[in-house]
Amino acid sequence: MGTNRENGSLYTKIENGIATVEFGHPASNSFVTELLERLAREFQELSKNREVSLIVLKSEGDRTFCAGASFDELVAISNEAEGKVFFSGFARVINAMRHCKKIILGRVQGKAVGGGVGLIAACDYVFATEAAAIRLSELTLGIAPLVIAPVVERKIGKAGLAELSLAPTEWKNAYWAKEKGLFSKVFDSPKQMDKELYFHTQKLASFNPEALAAMKKVFWEGTDHWDTLLIQRAEMSGKLVLSPHAQEALSTFKK
Repeated sequence: MGTNRENGSLYTKIENGIATVEFGHPASNSFVTELLERLAREFQELSKNREVSLIVLKSEGDRTFCAGASFDELVAISNEAEGKVFFSGFARVINAMRHCKKIILGRVQGKAVGGGVGLIAACDYVFATEAAAIRLSELTLGIAPLVIAPVVERKIGKAGLAELSLAPTEWKNAYWAKEKGLFSKVFDSPKQMDKELYFHTQKLASFNPEALAAMKKVFWEGTDHWDTLLIQRAEMSGKLVLSPHAQEALSTFKK
């Protein structure tokens, strides 16, 4: 059962060297700014925790994995400063995941949109179900997935990023995502996924943590400039959301 807290929920359980981080929000597991900040800090803390060998990232419930950043906060942006803060949320989380010394495995039980796709792409290994379709719908709102583009491109290539972002109303199914490299494994059901995830994480946690940390560094080679790049992209997005075209598109959704 999902949370009903308007600022969302974040819980971490550590068992047998495996930290399971679970986030939730009543609006299809979307992220308000406060929840993104909490998640970034959690990855930073777990990176330093010697009792943790690896991390599993999951969301609440059995339907949507993540609907991206809060739509209510998006439509409320009134100036460039607010826009930069809003779009920096996923930038900070992605960078925290990139800097984290522990391997991060994603558990994706359902659909992911926008920033949710970026969150998946920032995981080092991803388990998903057949229900885990993905979409980058930003262009329909007059904006673009600028902040998450580098991390998505890192997984599925520039051609894959173009195919996904330039068809903003189309859902790409889980097998498309696996073929492109976003998902590592796809299962028929959450039950089957969780069974395999359990065995895989238990085995992975038994390996040399120094070797796992070394592989983590290799996975993220060439991204040292992202601390600056993603914030720059957030600033660009903050300006873009105030453009007449974006404001016209978003006005349809404002109450």
